[in-house]
Amino acid sequence: MQASSSGLARNPRLAEFVLALGGFGIGTSEFVIMGLMNRVAGDLAVSVPQVGYAISSYALGVVVGAPLISALAARVPKRALLIALMLVFALGNIASAMAPGFWSFVGLRFIAGLPHGAYFGVAALVAAGAVPVDQRARAIARVMMGLTVAILIGAPLGTWAGNLFGWQVAFGAVGGIALLTALLIRLWVPVQPFDAHASPLRELSALVKQRVLVTVAIACIGCGGMFAIFSYVMPTLTNQAGMSEALGPLVLVIFGLGSIAGNLIGGRAADKNLMRAIPATLVWCAVIQGLFYFAANNVWTGLLFVGLVGSSMALAPALQTRLMDVAEDAQTMAASLNHAAFNGANALGAWLAGLTISAGFSWSSTGLVGTGLALCGLVLFAWGRWLEKRYPPTRVTVAH
Repeated sequence: MQASSSGLARNPRLAEFVLALGGFGIGTSEFVIMGLMNRVAGDLAVSVPQVGYAISSYALGVVVGAPLISALAARVPKRALLIALMLVFALGNIASAMAPGFWSFVGLRFIAGLPHGAYFGVAALVAAGAVPVDQRARAIARVMMGLTVAILIGAPLGTWAGNLFGWQVAFGAVGGIALLTALLIRLWVPVQPFDAHASPLRELSALVKQRVLVTVAIACIGCGGMFAIFSYVMPTLTNQAGMSEALGPLVLVIFGLGSIAGNLIGGRAADKNLMRAIPATLVWCAVIQGLFYFAANNVWTGLLFVGLVGSSMALAPALQTRLMDVAEDAQTMAASLNHAAFNGANALGAWLAGLTISAGFSWSSTGLVGTGLALCGLVLFAWGRWLEKRYPPTRVTVAH
């Protein structure tokens, strides 16, 4: 996919900023509810654990929407698709702020999650197509910067505003960011060349490609450790390390800084040598997440390792680039699946960490869960490389 010679290729950083702004809105919407659970529960007359249904509903929307939209919108020009995805995302968030009851809120969170994976997938393709081949991962990392900045700034700011003025304000603001992004995409992201051979069947062919499925599995399992730790990081540090709850915002800031650094470093490493960067990052994840088990006994070492755990985000641009390399004609589907897989990693990591804590292990045992998942991702990578050498992939020809 090549960018238009009269727009994005001439000023790719401007377009990357616009695409990252959309990612900032998506990331804020995804993470802000974790800090607003008490307010949502009180206003909608449900228990705090029940608010978790809304979080799961959003994640389910991501998992369903990524392959569905990629297939159905195969022939939609990329700029038009990005605008449409932002408009649906805006609608889902503004409607969430106006939900009359809890179950309607849960349903609207599902709708808000539908564009998530497809947006990041298409945005990554647009950004990668605007730069030389050896700079693709860094371009993807810059687009994904919006997501990591949302962890650092968007979610804490939204939590503060939502708790002060009402949780509806946070989702309404995200809807406004999405509408602004749609306008800026129209103004600053040029039309991409139309692929006359695109089809739903061709995009669905990604689901039967061995290398695509292995890479998605690595993302779903190998990245689960970061979410295992992050999901329980507050009670871990308060209950085990004795941290004051007043330091809660600092925890989010440190994690956000770590994720930004990991995202940028991971993109640069992937551009230098992609197939070394992926296993090296998985080894890094296994080590630092395992060390969190010990570091969480002290507030300050615990906070340090929260940032190091955030650096696990280095896997994101590397795996996104790998999917683009192995997807052949099903680029949009494969790129979108990466973000569906990350949401799967979120669900898997949090579930396994919860089981471990419920079984009576220490709060910081989430770090051991992370090490186990990262090592499983490393085994999957090695197995995938073995399969690739033993059974070299053959190009799948899809009828148009």
